[in-house]
Amino acid sequence: MYRVFVSDDMGMLDSFETAVRERTDTELAVTSRVVEDPDELADELAAAAADAAVVGPRTPVTGDVLHAAGLDLVARAGVGLDNVDREAARETETTVTNAPDYCTEEVASHAVSLIVSAARRLSQYDHHVRDGGGDCTGVPAPRRLSESTLGCVGFGAIARRAVTAADALVGETLAYDPYVDEETAAEYGVETVGFEELTRNADLLAVFAPLTPETEGLVDDDALQRLPTDAVVINVGRGGVVDSDALARALEDGGVAAAGLDVLPTEPPQDSPLVGRDDVLVTPHSAWYSAEAQQDLLDTVAGAVAAVADGGRPEQRVTRTAGTPPAAQ
Repeated sequence: MYRVFVSDDMGMLDSFETAVRERTDTELAVTSRVVEDPDELADELAAAAADAAVVGPRTPVTGDVLHAAGLDLVARAGVGLDNVDREAARETETTVTNAPDYCTEEVASHAVSLIVSAARRLSQYDHHVRDGGGDCTGVPAPRRLSESTLGCVGFGAIARRAVTAADALVGETLAYDPYVDEETAAEYGVETVGFEELTRNADLLAVFAPLTPETEGLVDDDALQRLPTDAVVINVGRGGVVDSDALARALEDGGVAAAGLDVLPTEPPQDSPLVGRDDVLVTPHSAWYSAEAQQDLLDTVAGAVAAVADGGRPEQRVTRTAGTPPAAQ
């Protein structure tokens, strides 16, 4: 009997049990419950005598959880791994897997949509019309996209796809990513620069980076103050990379003209200074969402669990520690 505990906190894994059973003849026991507290997770894993855990982004798989649980596998139902203690996974010989490619197209498309929407002030126009406005004069004039510099924080697979899609719309593109070399970036027509230089030149600052000790709070007051006048900030990476209070201050001061955010430090947001503003377009961590992405995610995670249940290894294994992330995605 192979026992699997599922904490699917974003509703991404409908039909998961059926999908795993279609891929293995091993007898399975699947328990599902949304857990967002590490102590509670440890208790649930123990109660289920779980061999594997499948988790969404808000389920914290801490070192204490991993040392107590003795799991074969942690399957992250998504791309980001900031909620999984990978160093502890290495210590406990727990295989960690994710689904790095399932929503690359969707998040890239969403990023470009937010860039255009924020740059063209669509949220402000919408609120202006709802308040009875009948022309564009109630909203500050936007910059021309083709004369704007796009600056990417992180240049992994999603950023590369977004840059390719945005190439015909924007001017030059810069990227900050210490894990990507100049030659790779140049293949996409992108120049790599330091973070300070990026923020001094980016009219459109797009965050794609994962949340790590290196990136947490990276886009802070200083970074936002360096941006050119009327800059736009986009975040499809992780909410904690951007300091929400600092961004709210920059919007209030007029240093930043608009923002488009798919991620926030707390989700769902609680008392966020950014939600409800006319100059901020917020989507509910939905950049990944499409029918095709749901199916790809289900196939990837179910395949990983079935492989380990059968005594093998998942196709996608994460072997790096939290301090040495791969190129940001």
